[in-house]
Amino acid sequence: MPCVARLTDNNGLGAFSLAVVDCLAMAIHVHKYGGSSVADEGKLSAVADRVVRAKEAGHDLVVVVSAMGKTTDELLALARRVHPDPPRRELDMLTSVGERISMALLSMAIQQRGHDAISFTGSQSGIITNDRHSDARIIEVRPFRIQDELCRGRIVIVAGYQGMSYRREITTLGRGGSDTTAVALAAALDAESCEIYGDVDGVYTADPKLVTGAKRIDALGYAEMQELAESGAKVLNASAVEFAKEQGIALFVRRADGQGGETIVRSQVPHGPGQVVGIAHESDVRILTIDHKQGLMDDAVLAFLDELGIQGKQITLQTGQAALVTSREHLEDTQGFRLKLSQNFGQSVQLIDNMAAVSLIGAGINLSFANLRKMLSILATENIRPQWLHTSSFRITALLDQPLLERAISSLHEAFIESDQTNLSC
Repeated sequence: MPCVARLTDNNGLGAFSLAVVDCLAMAIHVHKYGGSSVADEGKLSAVADRVVRAKEAGHDLVVVVSAMGKTTDELLALARRVHPDPPRRELDMLTSVGERISMALLSMAIQQRGHDAISFTGSQSGIITNDRHSDARIIEVRPFRIQDELCRGRIVIVAGYQGMSYRREITTLGRGGSDTTAVALAAALDAESCEIYGDVDGVYTADPKLVTGAKRIDALGYAEMQELAESGAKVLNASAVEFAKEQGIALFVRRADGQGGETIVRSQVPHGPGQVVGIAHESDVRILTIDHKQGLMDDAVLAFLDELGIQGKQITLQTGQAALVTSREHLEDTQGFRLKLSQNFGQSVQLIDNMAAVSLIGAGINLSFANLRKMLSILATENIRPQWLHTSSFRITALLDQPLLERAISSLHEAFIESDQTNLSC
C-alpha cells in the first residue's frame, strides 16, 4: 500500500513538519490510450466508459492519453508551412497542445459520467526531462500531485508525450512518447499494472495490414520488443520498453475496445534462442554515405548531425567510406538537408533516400548463420538483392529499394513464421 510523504503547515505560520499519508488503499493501474483510441468524440466516450468501469471495479487509475487521431501530424505540417525547418523548441510548444486537448476532454467525459477526474500536463505530473527538444529523455518523475489527487479518490488524466526540462522548458519525448510517459508513471507510482491500449490486440509477427497471415504473439521479452520497436513496429515505443526493462514493469498490450487477446512484454518468454519471433519494417529510411581519406569518420560530420538533432540507427565503417542509417522521423526535410550537406562538405557526404528496411527479430538470432543464410536465399528467390545488411544478437536487417519491401516482408514471413511449426504465436 503506497504512502505519500507531505510537508504539512501545522500552524499556518510556515512551521512545516513531515507527515506520511497512508491513503492509497487500492491498487494503482496505469492505462495508456493511443491517438486512434481517442480519435473522435465517439471513441473518446468509449474510453471514458472503460475507465469508469475500471474505477468501479476498485482500482486507482492514472490514464495517459495521446493526441486525438492525426493531430500531431497536422500540427507538424502547419509548422512546416510557416517555417521549412522549424526550431525544435517552438515545435515542442506547438505539438504538446494535442495531448492537452485529449486530457481535458477525457476528464470532462468522465466527470459527465458522475466520477471525479482531473487532468494534468506532463510538467504538472512531475515528469522531468533533459534539455533536448523533440526527443527528450525522462530523468526523474515527481508524481506528488498525482498521488494527492488519487488520495482524494479522483481519476487522474495525464497528457502523454511531454514533460518539463530541468530548465523549466516544455519538452516532448519523440514519436510514441506517450508509452514512455505511462511506463515512467507506473514505475514512480509502484503501479500494479501498465496497460497499453490501441487499435490492435497485441504485438503481431508482422504488420497485419500488409501480411494477412500475421499472428498475435502471446509474450515477448523486453529486448525482443525493443528491437521490434526500433526496427519499425509501431505498437510500442522503444524507449518505453527500455524504461520498463530497467524498472521490471510488465506491459500489457490490448485493444481499446476490449476485443481480442493481448501481448505481455516481460523478462521471461516461452520460446528458445535462435527463433525468429517477428518481422518489422520501415518503409522510408535514409542512408548517409561519407567518403573520408583518413580511414576514420570525420568528427565534423558527426558534430554537424548532432547540431541538427539527427540520430543514427546504425553505422557501417570501412577504410575510405562510412554509411549511417537514419529513420525518416529524424530527417524529413531531405531537400534542405542536402543543401546544408553541400554547403558544409561538398560532394564528400551524400544522402540516399527511397530506401526501406526489413528486419528479422529474435533472441540469439545469430547464434549461427542459419537464419541469415535462409533470409538471403528467400530474398534471392524473389530476385531481391539487399544493398546493405546489418546484424546484432537480436536482429538481421536488410536495406533495399522501397518497391521491393512488401514482397520481401510477405516472403520472409511465410518462410520464418507461417511455415515454422515451432513458432509460439497464436
